[in-house]
Amino acid sequence: MSRGEAYEPTTRTTPTRARDRAAYDHDTVHAILDAGYVCHLGFVRDGSPVVLPTLYGRAGDRLYLHGSSGSRPLRMAGEAAGEAAGEAPAPGLDVCVTITHIDGLVLARSAFHHSVNYRCVVVHGTAHQVTDPEEKKAALDALVDHVVPGRAADSRPGNAKELAATAVLRLDLREVSAKIRTGGPNDEPEDLALPYWSGVLPVAPVYGAPIPSDDLAPGTPEPAYLSAR
Repeated sequence: MSRGEAYEPTTRTTPTRARDRAAYDHDTVHAILDAGYVCHLGFVRDGSPVVLPTLYGRAGDRLYLHGSSGSRPLRMAGEAAGEAAGEAPAPGLDVCVTITHIDGLVLARSAFHHSVNYRCVVVHGTAHQVTDPEEKKAALDALVDHVVPGRAADSRPGNAKELAATAVLRLDLREVSAKIRTGGPNDEPEDLALPYWSGVLPVAPVYGAPIPSDDLAPGTPEPAYLSAR
């Protein structure tokens, strides 16, 4: 699927409220994904829901999620796939992944109409553990570069021991939706004369000046990709 197209809405990706805030076009969804690097991964384990924060990276219409080879979702995806025993791939692990950015606190005259301006993406699908060595290497590079663009080529690649301790989940972007709220508060007409401040308090992430490690060799230049942030 190329940029400019849209993901097909499903019953799981169609909001029950504020449907006008939903978006499915690739440009909007990808922009929200590319603006962050921490997601919340939801799955069911032994009949109970589990939600874990983890890093992710996007490569085209695919998400890669990072984790320890001993983590629950990674183990479950590997066990479900049956790859360790050399069996044919099975369904994998059903997951829901959410990425959210808060852009502002919306303060209305009434407590009921307080809200937030936000951008979020929700992805439903089946995640599979990446076992192909070349795909795993590309996925880990994508994860590093998603967090700090340009960093993968400016650091030592993982060795065999580190790669064995690291697992990656692959999740194709198929059942996807974005939801966005912008603008000010939706005060009731009868509340407009009340003596309370009303408006939006913007929220934005800020990067500070890079702090070199104590053991950094003198004269080591600060990378341009850090200075640019």
